[in-house]
Amino acid sequence: MTAVLWALLAACVWGIVPILEKLGLGGVPSAYVGLFYRCLGVLLGLLVLGLFIIKPSQLRNIEPKTVFLLILSGFLASFVAQIFFYHGLRAGEASRIVPIVGSYPMITFILAVLLLGEGLSVSKIIGVILISGGIWLLR
Repeated sequence: MTAVLWALLAACVWGIVPILEKLGLGGVPSAYVGLFYRCLGVLLGLLVLGLFIIKPSQLRNIEPKTVFLLILSGFLASFVAQIFFYHGLRAGEASRIVPIVGSYPMITFILAVLLLGEGLSVSKIIGVILISGGIWLLR
């Protein structure tokens, strides 16, 4: 499959998941309880990876810095940001909260330019302006 097809499949799943989460969060007493059950789903995925997909030999000889960065990114994305997202989703409309949360490419762009030295282009700047306008309209 092509990179674009993989990206479209991810977008479809990520478009469906917040609807499931919004519906599910209505049946729990707090965002933390919702996150607990979501993490069970992540644990199930981890078990599938560990038991059926990844060979133990593939986990060896990985640089400690690489392991640290990947664990930190998982903790921040799947735990910290998810807490913020669930609080927002419980308190607001999915049709407003999800697009605002989905503005993370703009933040990635800015950080990539500042920290990774990635280049600027007219199309990237226009994209940031459009994302900013969308956030402003949804506020």
